[in-house]
Amino acid sequence: MVIAVGTIMIISSQATAQTQNNTKMKKKILFVVTSHDKKGSTNQPTGYYLSEVSHPWEILHEAGYEIDFVSPQGGKAPVDGFDLSDPVNKKFWEDKVYRHKVENTLKPSQVNPADYVAIHFAGGHGAVWDFPDNEAIATIAAKIYENNGIVSAVCHGPAGLVNIKLSNGKYLVDGKKVNAFTNEEEIAVGLEKVVPFLLEDKLIERGAKFEKSGLWQSHVVSDHRLITGQNPQSAVAVGKAIAAELEQLNKI
Repeated sequence: MVIAVGTIMIISSQATAQTQNNTKMKKKILFVVTSHDKKGSTNQPTGYYLSEVSHPWEILHEAGYEIDFVSPQGGKAPVDGFDLSDPVNKKFWEDKVYRHKVENTLKPSQVNPADYVAIHFAGGHGAVWDFPDNEAIATIAAKIYENNGIVSAVCHGPAGLVNIKLSNGKYLVDGKKVNAFTNEEEIAVGLEKVVPFLLEDKLIERGAKFEKSGLWQSHVVSDHRLITGQNPQSAVAVGKAIAAELEQLNKI
């Protein structure tokens, strides 16, 4: 009788541990996309850059993570870099579940930071206009980070990092190695006088240790659960870095 009870307790304990592990692995990742659809006064359209969503999405989705989308205004997010000759873009765009999610993004008020193990700020020029001053999204990111989660961003996505402050009052990027769309790349696309600020300069102003490569080269930096990539060419490497970091965190 004692042996039987002991066996049942062991099986029950193993089942509980397995359930907890599965719950841990099923935690979600939050992607932030811009609601801004115009490049300043130029009237040129912009939005989130499709490959900076689709490439990390493919890697993380295949690793078993569910992804939600939030934008400053919620609802349908404007899209830029709409190139369906890229098979990963096409795969994402034709996925009914995720197409619906990105066209019906959550409002920040609908997000519970405790549900997410990571937050990823996708780029696209629109991000420079509506990411920096969105206090609600900055608060969500800070909570995820301070709950031992990951904060990542690519290209213009790091615009969402410039005003994130931690509970100690310091900027998230202060003292950390960071990467983003460079001054030279902004000049190369002719928008250095259109954007409200140069992202490289702003991050350095916030205390970041800015790293970069040449124009359009893939460059990703990881520093204390902060992962950043320079440009669209870095999106795949950012996705892989997030997945690798999450795998390490799940072993702790």
